[in-house]
Amino acid sequence: MESNKAIYIATIEANSGKSIIALGLMHLLLGRMARVGYFRPIINDYPEGVQDNHIATILSYFKIPMQYEEAYACTRSEVVQKNSRNQEDQILDKIIAGYKAVESKFDFVLVEGTDFVGEGAIIEWDFNVLIAKNLGIPAIIISSGRSKGIEEFENSLVLACDSFADRGVKVLMVVANKIEAKNREMVLQRLEKELPGDTLIAAIPHNPALANPSIREIVTALNGIVLFGEDHLDNRVGHFGVGAMQLRNYLTYMGPDTLVITPGDRADIILGALQANISKNYPTVSGIFLTGGLLPEESITRLIEGLSEVVPIISIQQGTYAATNEIGAVKPRIYPENHRKIERSLKDFSRFLPEDALAERLITFRANGITPRMFQYNLLKMAQSRRKRIVLPEGTDERILRATRQLIQIQAVDITLLGNIAEIHKKVDVLGIDLDLNKVQIIDPMDSPDAADYANTLYELRKHKNMDPATARDLMEDVSYYGTMMVYKGHADGMVSGAVHTTQHTIRPALQFVKTKPGVSLVSSVFFMLLSDRVVVFGDCAINPNPTAEELATIAITSADTTLAFGLEARIAMLSYSSGSSGQGADVDRVREATALVRKMRPDLKVEGPIQYDAAVDLKVGKSKLPDSEVAGRATVFVFPDLNTGNNTYKAVQRETGALAIGPVLQGLNKPVNDLSRGCTQEDVFNTVVITAIQAQRV
Repeated sequence: MESNKAIYIATIEANSGKSIIALGLMHLLLGRMARVGYFRPIINDYPEGVQDNHIATILSYFKIPMQYEEAYACTRSEVVQKNSRNQEDQILDKIIAGYKAVESKFDFVLVEGTDFVGEGAIIEWDFNVLIAKNLGIPAIIISSGRSKGIEEFENSLVLACDSFADRGVKVLMVVANKIEAKNREMVLQRLEKELPGDTLIAAIPHNPALANPSIREIVTALNGIVLFGEDHLDNRVGHFGVGAMQLRNYLTYMGPDTLVITPGDRADIILGALQANISKNYPTVSGIFLTGGLLPEESITRLIEGLSEVVPIISIQQGTYAATNEIGAVKPRIYPENHRKIERSLKDFSRFLPEDALAERLITFRANGITPRMFQYNLLKMAQSRRKRIVLPEGTDERILRATRQLIQIQAVDITLLGNIAEIHKKVDVLGIDLDLNKVQIIDPMDSPDAADYANTLYELRKHKNMDPATARDLMEDVSYYGTMMVYKGHADGMVSGAVHTTQHTIRPALQFVKTKPGVSLVSSVFFMLLSDRVVVFGDCAINPNPTAEELATIAITSADTTLAFGLEARIAMLSYSSGSSGQGADVDRVREATALVRKMRPDLKVEGPIQYDAAVDLKVGKSKLPDSEVAGRATVFVFPDLNTGNNTYKAVQRETGALAIGPVLQGLNKPVNDLSRGCTQEDVFNTVVITAIQAQRV
């Protein structure tokens, strides 16, 4: 399991107050780690030059060394558009890439979910769960208690936690925000009864200082012009009311931090409000909005300028009625300049959340497994980190050519195509593939300057097997032999074939002269099975028909090493029709013996066998059959007892679940040569080439 490097902040509705949690968490994390990054997968759409307020506040206040553009992946309109076209995967890929870029620069990343406003809000909950799952990070869920009954509030929060858990996302903490102070203890007690015992629970009382907007926010929303008091725009608005009556009557309606709304020609209201603000007998005034575009007369302006204390006075074009409605609709925000709100938020976070327990969970949490999309992203990044040259012998096949275009475009590998040069050019033109063949090496084995040298090398390697020079020359005209010799000679780093040729045709040359690694007696294969929520490894489903106990042990160890090399955890299940010691018979005894050999040869590996498939994947079944096993219910590497079982199982899982099967990936060879199925897709070719390139990095 990998150590956790991030937390996902999710809410179940708009205006939940998650900014408090984001600010508090960032402050908490920076107190314990040197470098903490910030990332928002999806932000709202803003006019050019306007920045997302959440990002601007976090980066500015905490001085996070990031550019604004690094801190988000997509805009809301992008998500809505892609979702309407069933292109959700493209959004996920972009989010994963953005997150990984931030993760690579920091010790920990604070990820803040979406805001539930505007078009597309209806799909946001599921999408937030999906993002957290694919990033492989735990979550904190926030819900607002405002305008909700206790039953409604409790049920919605429990359902939210269940939906995360059902998708395999661990919820570290739930936060009940904006609740009545008198109900805080009751809310905590009720949630403790309903939620899992290892889930932290916090409840933050409603705080009017955070719940109401500032003058600055209202000025922005109404496009106001500040006439006086620009230094006090962060004043909090507690109440607002229209000054349309006589001053003596209006004064009786004023409350704490009142925002006065009045036409610009009502000098009596303006001056009376300013006087009330400095009087001990009346509440403070947060600001005055002058409606209708009307400005005070010059004499009144001079009088205001001479006062020792002035509140913000703002001119707006809206009429009094329209302005009142617009002001009532302004939702409070926390923005970079409002340090008072930020500090108040941090104070509430520290007071009402279990900081030490939360920090411990964040730092010690271990991610369980990796999602398919993250696995594919990691593979691509590994391949791009040290580009290798891969030879593809079937250079005129459409799937090979389309995958080549994709691989060259993203600079994952360098490609050599084998085949008639004119035919390859013609095929690209006829199919309309946008492939720049100037960026690809093309070799025709029938007309190659290296053919004689390759044939002589093959002859020297195989003459003890009675091969003669003429046979060697003939074999070098075969694309599989030619491509394999390129790998042997170091002119290519790996080979992928089998889209047209059989498995035997593809791997025979590799077995003849590339041969196995020192200490490895057997070539075997694995499939990386990309299931809906995790990646597992199946072996051997392609090469060895009826392996002996010793061969099964070798397959298990080699498969585990392959699994570890690709960043996955290896827990080996030696599959059979029986679990533990209950079964009898030659087949189950062979698996039992193989398991014992693995434990003897590699005591560092976690292995269980014999074990049935259901006991290997289902924790409840596994615990009932093998209660002391470290593997039962949690297996990641599945070793099948024979080719018949393995091949049928991988195909059944692939077809019935829609899983992507990458492979077969051959293991045990000195240099990587991999086989494709003749029914492979362009995606299969792409993935197998990437896998082969990574194997080549480890030679």
